[in-house]
Amino acid sequence: MELGDYARILRKRWWIIVVAVVLTAGSGFVFSKLQHPEYTSTAEVIIEPARPDWGLAQAAKILLRTYMTVVDSDRKALAVIDELKLPMTPDQLRSRARFAVEDDRMVIKIEIEDYDGDQANDIARTWAQLLVEWRDSQNQRQRKEDRVYAYLRDEPRYVQSWPKTKVVTAAGGVFGLVIAGVVIFFLEWLEAGIVRTPQDVERQLNLAVVGAIPSTD
Repeated sequence: MELGDYARILRKRWWIIVVAVVLTAGSGFVFSKLQHPEYTSTAEVIIEPARPDWGLAQAAKILLRTYMTVVDSDRKALAVIDELKLPMTPDQLRSRARFAVEDDRMVIKIEIEDYDGDQANDIARTWAQLLVEWRDSQNQRQRKEDRVYAYLRDEPRYVQSWPKTKVVTAAGGVFGLVIAGVVIFFLEWLEAGIVRTPQDVERQLNLAVVGAIPSTD
């Protein structure tokens, strides 16, 4: 097909594209608005050696995942539940939590998902504070110059993680374009055998048209 053929199809079938995109994008928007919002709160705990010693810093970096394992446990989850009086089990709470280590920043990240943004903040803050308190207790056994401190970088802040209305609406629009393309292709395929113009004859028979009977209309 030549460029002119595509332009002709667009002029003829543009309304199919518009209807499909409007319907699917609109459906995506409505679907998003009907969803119950979910929120994610993030707390970052900085791990910092007591002195700028390369060996101590490397040891602390190696131990980051050990620190994360200690805090990502049923025992710590139960402590959070008891502190905040949450109506859930440690397994249920841990299913809403994600822990990650960023070696280059010496940070342990705690992410909490909840339908209540403020509660997500409280859980993230309390869990981070448990890590800080655990490090403080461990430091009491160490000489001051060998201690590794932990502290909360900032107060946790929640963001809405679901639904992402713009993303869902845009995805609906793209899906509409795909549907419109399939419908248009099918309609063009049905009409492929119908001869309307000399160009159709040339394309189907691969012969040059030297004349045509004028329309009586």
